[in-house]
Amino acid sequence: MTPAALVVDDEPDLAATCERLLRRAGYTVVTATSRRSALAALDAEPFALAVVDRHLPDGDGLDVLRAAREHAIPVVIMTGYASATSRTSSHSAGAAAYLAKPFSAQAFLAAVGTAVGASPPDRAPGPADR
Repeated sequence: MTPAALVVDDEPDLAATCERLLRRAGYTVVTATSRRSALAALDAEPFALAVVDRHLPDGDGLDVLRAAREHAIPVVIMTGYASATSRTSSHSAGAAAYLAKPFSAQAFLAAVGTAVGASPPDRAPGPADR
């Protein structure tokens, strides 16, 4: 069975990039653009991973992180508002990895690998990863 990942971000281009990278890494991907839709998705199906934006239009991404952790789902938090306080509060809430936007495909895959307890893929990113 192919593992499923949940990507939560209100920026369509970034969500599509995360989805493409995760599909190449072997995941099926469900996307959500809000806190509410992410929480509904977490209740609807099992996920092996969640990648969650810290700032969502209808609330805090940490709410999604906490709900995912209740299901024992590892979470990568990403944010365009990176700070030491944000990093600390994200890790305290249970984030397995923290990414400041913008980030490279390699940094994203490394964070995913950290979150799921595996090494990132060994292949070099191709032109489509940029």
